[in-house]
Amino acid sequence: MIRNYFKVAFRSILRQKSFSAINIAGLAIGMAGAILILLWIQNEVSYDQFHSKKDQLYMVYSRTTFDGKIECFSSTPSLLGPGLKNEYPEVKDFARYDWESGRLLSYKDKQLTLNGTITDAAFLKMFSFPLVAGDAATAIKGNNSIVITESAAKRIFGNEDPINKIIRIDNEDNFQVTGVLKDLPPNTQFGFEYLLPWKYQEKEGKERPTWWNYNFQTFIELRPNASAKVLNAKIKDIYRRHTKDPDDNEAFLFPSAKWRLWARFENGKAIGGRIETIRLFGVIAAFILLIACINFMNLSTAGSEKRAREVGIRKVSGAPSSYIISQFLLESILIAFFAGFIALALVQVSLPTFNSIIGTRLSVPFEWSLFWISFIGFILFTGILAGSYPAFFISSFHPAQVLKGSFKLPGTAVTPRRVLVVIQFTFAITLICGTMIVKRQIQYAQKRDNGYNKANIVYHPLNGDLEKNYELVRTELLASGAATSVTKTSMSITQSGSSSWGLEWPGKDPNKKIIIDNICADDNFVKTMGLRLLAGRDLDLKNYTTDSTACLLNESASKVMGFKNPIGQIVDKDGIKWRVIGVFKDFIWGSPYQQTSPMFIMGAKGWFQGVNFRISETGNISDNLQKAEQIFKKYNPQFPFTARFADQEYARKFDNELRTAKLSASFTALTILISCLGLFGLATFMAVSRKKEIGIRKVLGASVSTITALLSRDFLKLVFIALIIAVPITWYSMQVWLSAFAYHLSVEWWVFIVAGVAAVLIAFVTVSFQAIKAAIANPVKSLRTE
Repeated sequence: MIRNYFKVAFRSILRQKSFSAINIAGLAIGMAGAILILLWIQNEVSYDQFHSKKDQLYMVYSRTTFDGKIECFSSTPSLLGPGLKNEYPEVKDFARYDWESGRLLSYKDKQLTLNGTITDAAFLKMFSFPLVAGDAATAIKGNNSIVITESAAKRIFGNEDPINKIIRIDNEDNFQVTGVLKDLPPNTQFGFEYLLPWKYQEKEGKERPTWWNYNFQTFIELRPNASAKVLNAKIKDIYRRHTKDPDDNEAFLFPSAKWRLWARFENGKAIGGRIETIRLFGVIAAFILLIACINFMNLSTAGSEKRAREVGIRKVSGAPSSYIISQFLLESILIAFFAGFIALALVQVSLPTFNSIIGTRLSVPFEWSLFWISFIGFILFTGILAGSYPAFFISSFHPAQVLKGSFKLPGTAVTPRRVLVVIQFTFAITLICGTMIVKRQIQYAQKRDNGYNKANIVYHPLNGDLEKNYELVRTELLASGAATSVTKTSMSITQSGSSSWGLEWPGKDPNKKIIIDNICADDNFVKTMGLRLLAGRDLDLKNYTTDSTACLLNESASKVMGFKNPIGQIVDKDGIKWRVIGVFKDFIWGSPYQQTSPMFIMGAKGWFQGVNFRISETGNISDNLQKAEQIFKKYNPQFPFTARFADQEYARKFDNELRTAKLSASFTALTILISCLGLFGLATFMAVSRKKEIGIRKVLGASVSTITALLSRDFLKLVFIALIIAVPITWYSMQVWLSAFAYHLSVEWWVFIVAGVAAVLIAFVTVSFQAIKAAIANPVKSLRTE
């Protein structure tokens, strides 16, 4: 019986070569698109889920009320981790975490700039980052141990055994290599290349062990039987108990399963984040596969007249409906198998391009038995989904009608085939509109006035001897003509990362907590960054020695503080009284999609991490940059010149949204291609089945354009119906998506017109190819058999 099923299935596929080819191609493309998206989704949901203790790992978050809104953030005091372990038996261990970028690691004559972190000894026991050399329990204990990754070890030591070798960091401190980590997998939020012991924080004076200083992340491991819910209730007021401040922040635990996907908080609760993008592309994957299956259904039912006699004979011969259903399901599963392995080949070929779009390293896990089981299940599911409707439809034919020759497919205005075409194009139009709106939103944010002149601003870490030689570097940069302005800052102009809520000023409401961004800056901050002064002047220690405790406010801070005349006002932070000397127009420091926060810039009494200079546009900019490099090397010879350009750093703020836009555009194109394949197949079948009708019309004088319009009209009606359905769906879904951005455009009506016109043109071109071919055919050939 099974052998007979396969024989009939193969004969049917070979007998209708063109329809089989379209079916296989459509399913293969749809399955390939779905597999790519599923690989990406699997990678996203697996982030940091490979840790053996993942169910016991939590990040401690802080929660407070700013300006009437509950805000959540992942920074915590350094005393929190030890406090939790000492006070709560449910906490088995803790690891504080402080990210570092751009440290110089040296060994003999080799120098590398790497990114790493400073953490506690328990980190490698809590997280499953396996060591290829060394002991996880003791690797980062002590004051001068360092753990490096395999690739970092290879770059530093070559083929030498790195264990117990001495690495010098920033040409200041020696560290002994006590462990080598296997390179981190791509599906982790951690990206370090080395680990240093927490004691190094104390040596550098960065720890500041108080309950007021929120500068670090804290991870904890709960004991196996501990309840996170119960512990959450206990630790809620830990900050208040230690600071004796009844209005201080709250602490709460955030599980490892949510770190990657649920990073967006609203009113104190995690409500979304990347999970929304995953859901969106999950829906896209489902619809791409569904559209491919719809093509199969439509072409199978369209060609059912040709197999009606076969079904009638089988039924008269005693074949039950279940036999016929099984036969047609087997045919669709067989086609799905052909399509599945073609899809796998397409995925393998397209993965490099796909990886470049999403910015990660996905691969097909051929070595996993679970993958093959899932893949076979995926094929079976697709085959059954695609073949179920045709199988039940064809098996329902009445043998008496079929064998008498009176059988005709229903010709009602609403048929399942037309409904399926409408569903296809509804989704295609929705994707076209959505892609256009996403792209316009990105362009809208890119064109937003960022508030400073980012062209030719260079940021360089204040490392090595630069701090003590800063004045010499500054003077020579200006004297050489390489730069027009120079300033020191605590942070880059493009990367937010420091804020305070303990500021005091005259007239402040004592019951209101307001978070204010802050940067420390030296002379000529406004000039170097190209800010726009609204009142007062720039920082200028040369002419005003008291500017070491002067400050600048942005427009938002001046409004929040309620200053009618801000110049000369005093702002108190941590006991230092800062005198306002200038107000500048807001600039974008954080996300370009969000409203600008209040900000104040502290003068030279602050702390500094970088040198900023504006390259002179006089002469060749490349030559001026080379001059700057020579000056930095002259006064800081042991460190490489590591320039970061503000315009390039600012452009990276759009990377995630640009990836979403590229993915949307790619899968929109894929959806349109699959839909067009289906239309092409239906148009081909229609042209063949109406061949004699077309011949008669031509004999009676119908023109090519008249026949083309006749054959295209039915399909274009369906596209117009799809457009009417797609408009409200797209408008609502895009309004929800845009609402996540405080700074966003509105959905405009012309987007739907453009998408509708595009869909109609695509459908018309697809159908008219076969329609014109049928219209110009010689009517003698089609009528000679009559």
